[in-house]
Formats: sequence, C-alpha cells, structure tokens
Amino acid sequence: MLLTISGLPGSGTSTVSCLLSEKYGLEMVSAGEVFRSLAKEYDMTLAEFGELAESDDSIDLKIDERQKEIANTRDNIILDGRLAGHMAENAMKVWLKAPVDVRVERIVTRESGSFEDKLSETIKREASESVRYKTIYDIDINDLSVYDIVIDSNTWDQFQIADIISCAIDNNSYF
Repeated sequence: MLLTISGLPGSGTSTVSCLLSEKYGLEMVSAGEVFRSLAKEYDMTLAEFGELAESDDSIDLKIDERQKEIANTRDNIILDGRLAGHMAENAMKVWLKAPVDVRVERIVTRESGSFEDKLSETIKREASESVRYKTIYDIDINDLSVYDIVIDSNTWDQFQIADIISCAIDNNSYF
C-alpha cells in the first residue's frame, strides 16, 4: 500500500500520518525527514540548509526526487509532504486543508511564538513555496484535482480524519 498525505503547514498531515502508520503498520516517510537527512549529508544545520534551499532549487529537486525514489522502490509506506501526492504515481492521495487562522493556531501551539508572527511567517512561506512549485514543477499547489480525497481538518479531529481515510483504504480494491 502506498498512501500520500499532503497539506499546508498546520493542516495535520504528520499527526494523521502517524495514526495511520500505527494502525496499518506502515512506515512513515516525511518530506521533513528527507530534508533533515539531506542537511546531514551536506553537513549543515537545519537552519543553514533551509537558507540554502531558499536560494538553490536543486535542494527542492533532491528532496522530491528522494520521495519519488522511495515511492517507487518501497511498499507499505505513507509519504507525508506538501508535494507527496505529485511525487507518487500509484498511491491513494489525500490532501488535508484548514483555514489559515486555524493552521496558524496549531503552529503556535506546536512551536510557540505569537499568532501575528507565525501568521506572517506562514503567509510568506506559503507564497514562496507556491512560486517555487510553479517555477520548478509547473504545479499549482491550490489545484487539488490530483488528490483522491480532500478533507477539511477544521471540521474533523485527527482521529475522525484517520477513520475517514481508513474507511477509504479498507473499502478500496486498489490496495
């Protein structure tokens, strides 16, 4: 089984991926983990590697190529990442969405800081990523047509979302 869980920061992708990983005994591979492993390969801190990624498109390409490689060579995994649904061809693809204010509240809870600062950072980050995805891959991050399931994580909690996705997995002959 190959499952992708994607969404903007604070939408709940990591939390839901962990729940599904536990339920189905699937390995979870996150874009964040790939990012961290590449930073280590480059012998850089995460902050240093993040700065490099902002100015060097090859970093995004390496992260996404690594996810593609994982998707094409391993079974029984969950890929958690913003572009994971675009990187894995033969997968059930899920997008989690939530209003920006809800996502920022979650980010503040997770990372601390002020709502205003995190809102500004989130808006700037998402605008930057949107331009990079369009420039590098010709992907419009707001076009959700690639996804099999789109779930509003403001409507359901993480357990309900995992149940919705589980229902789709358990009743899909695709797997």
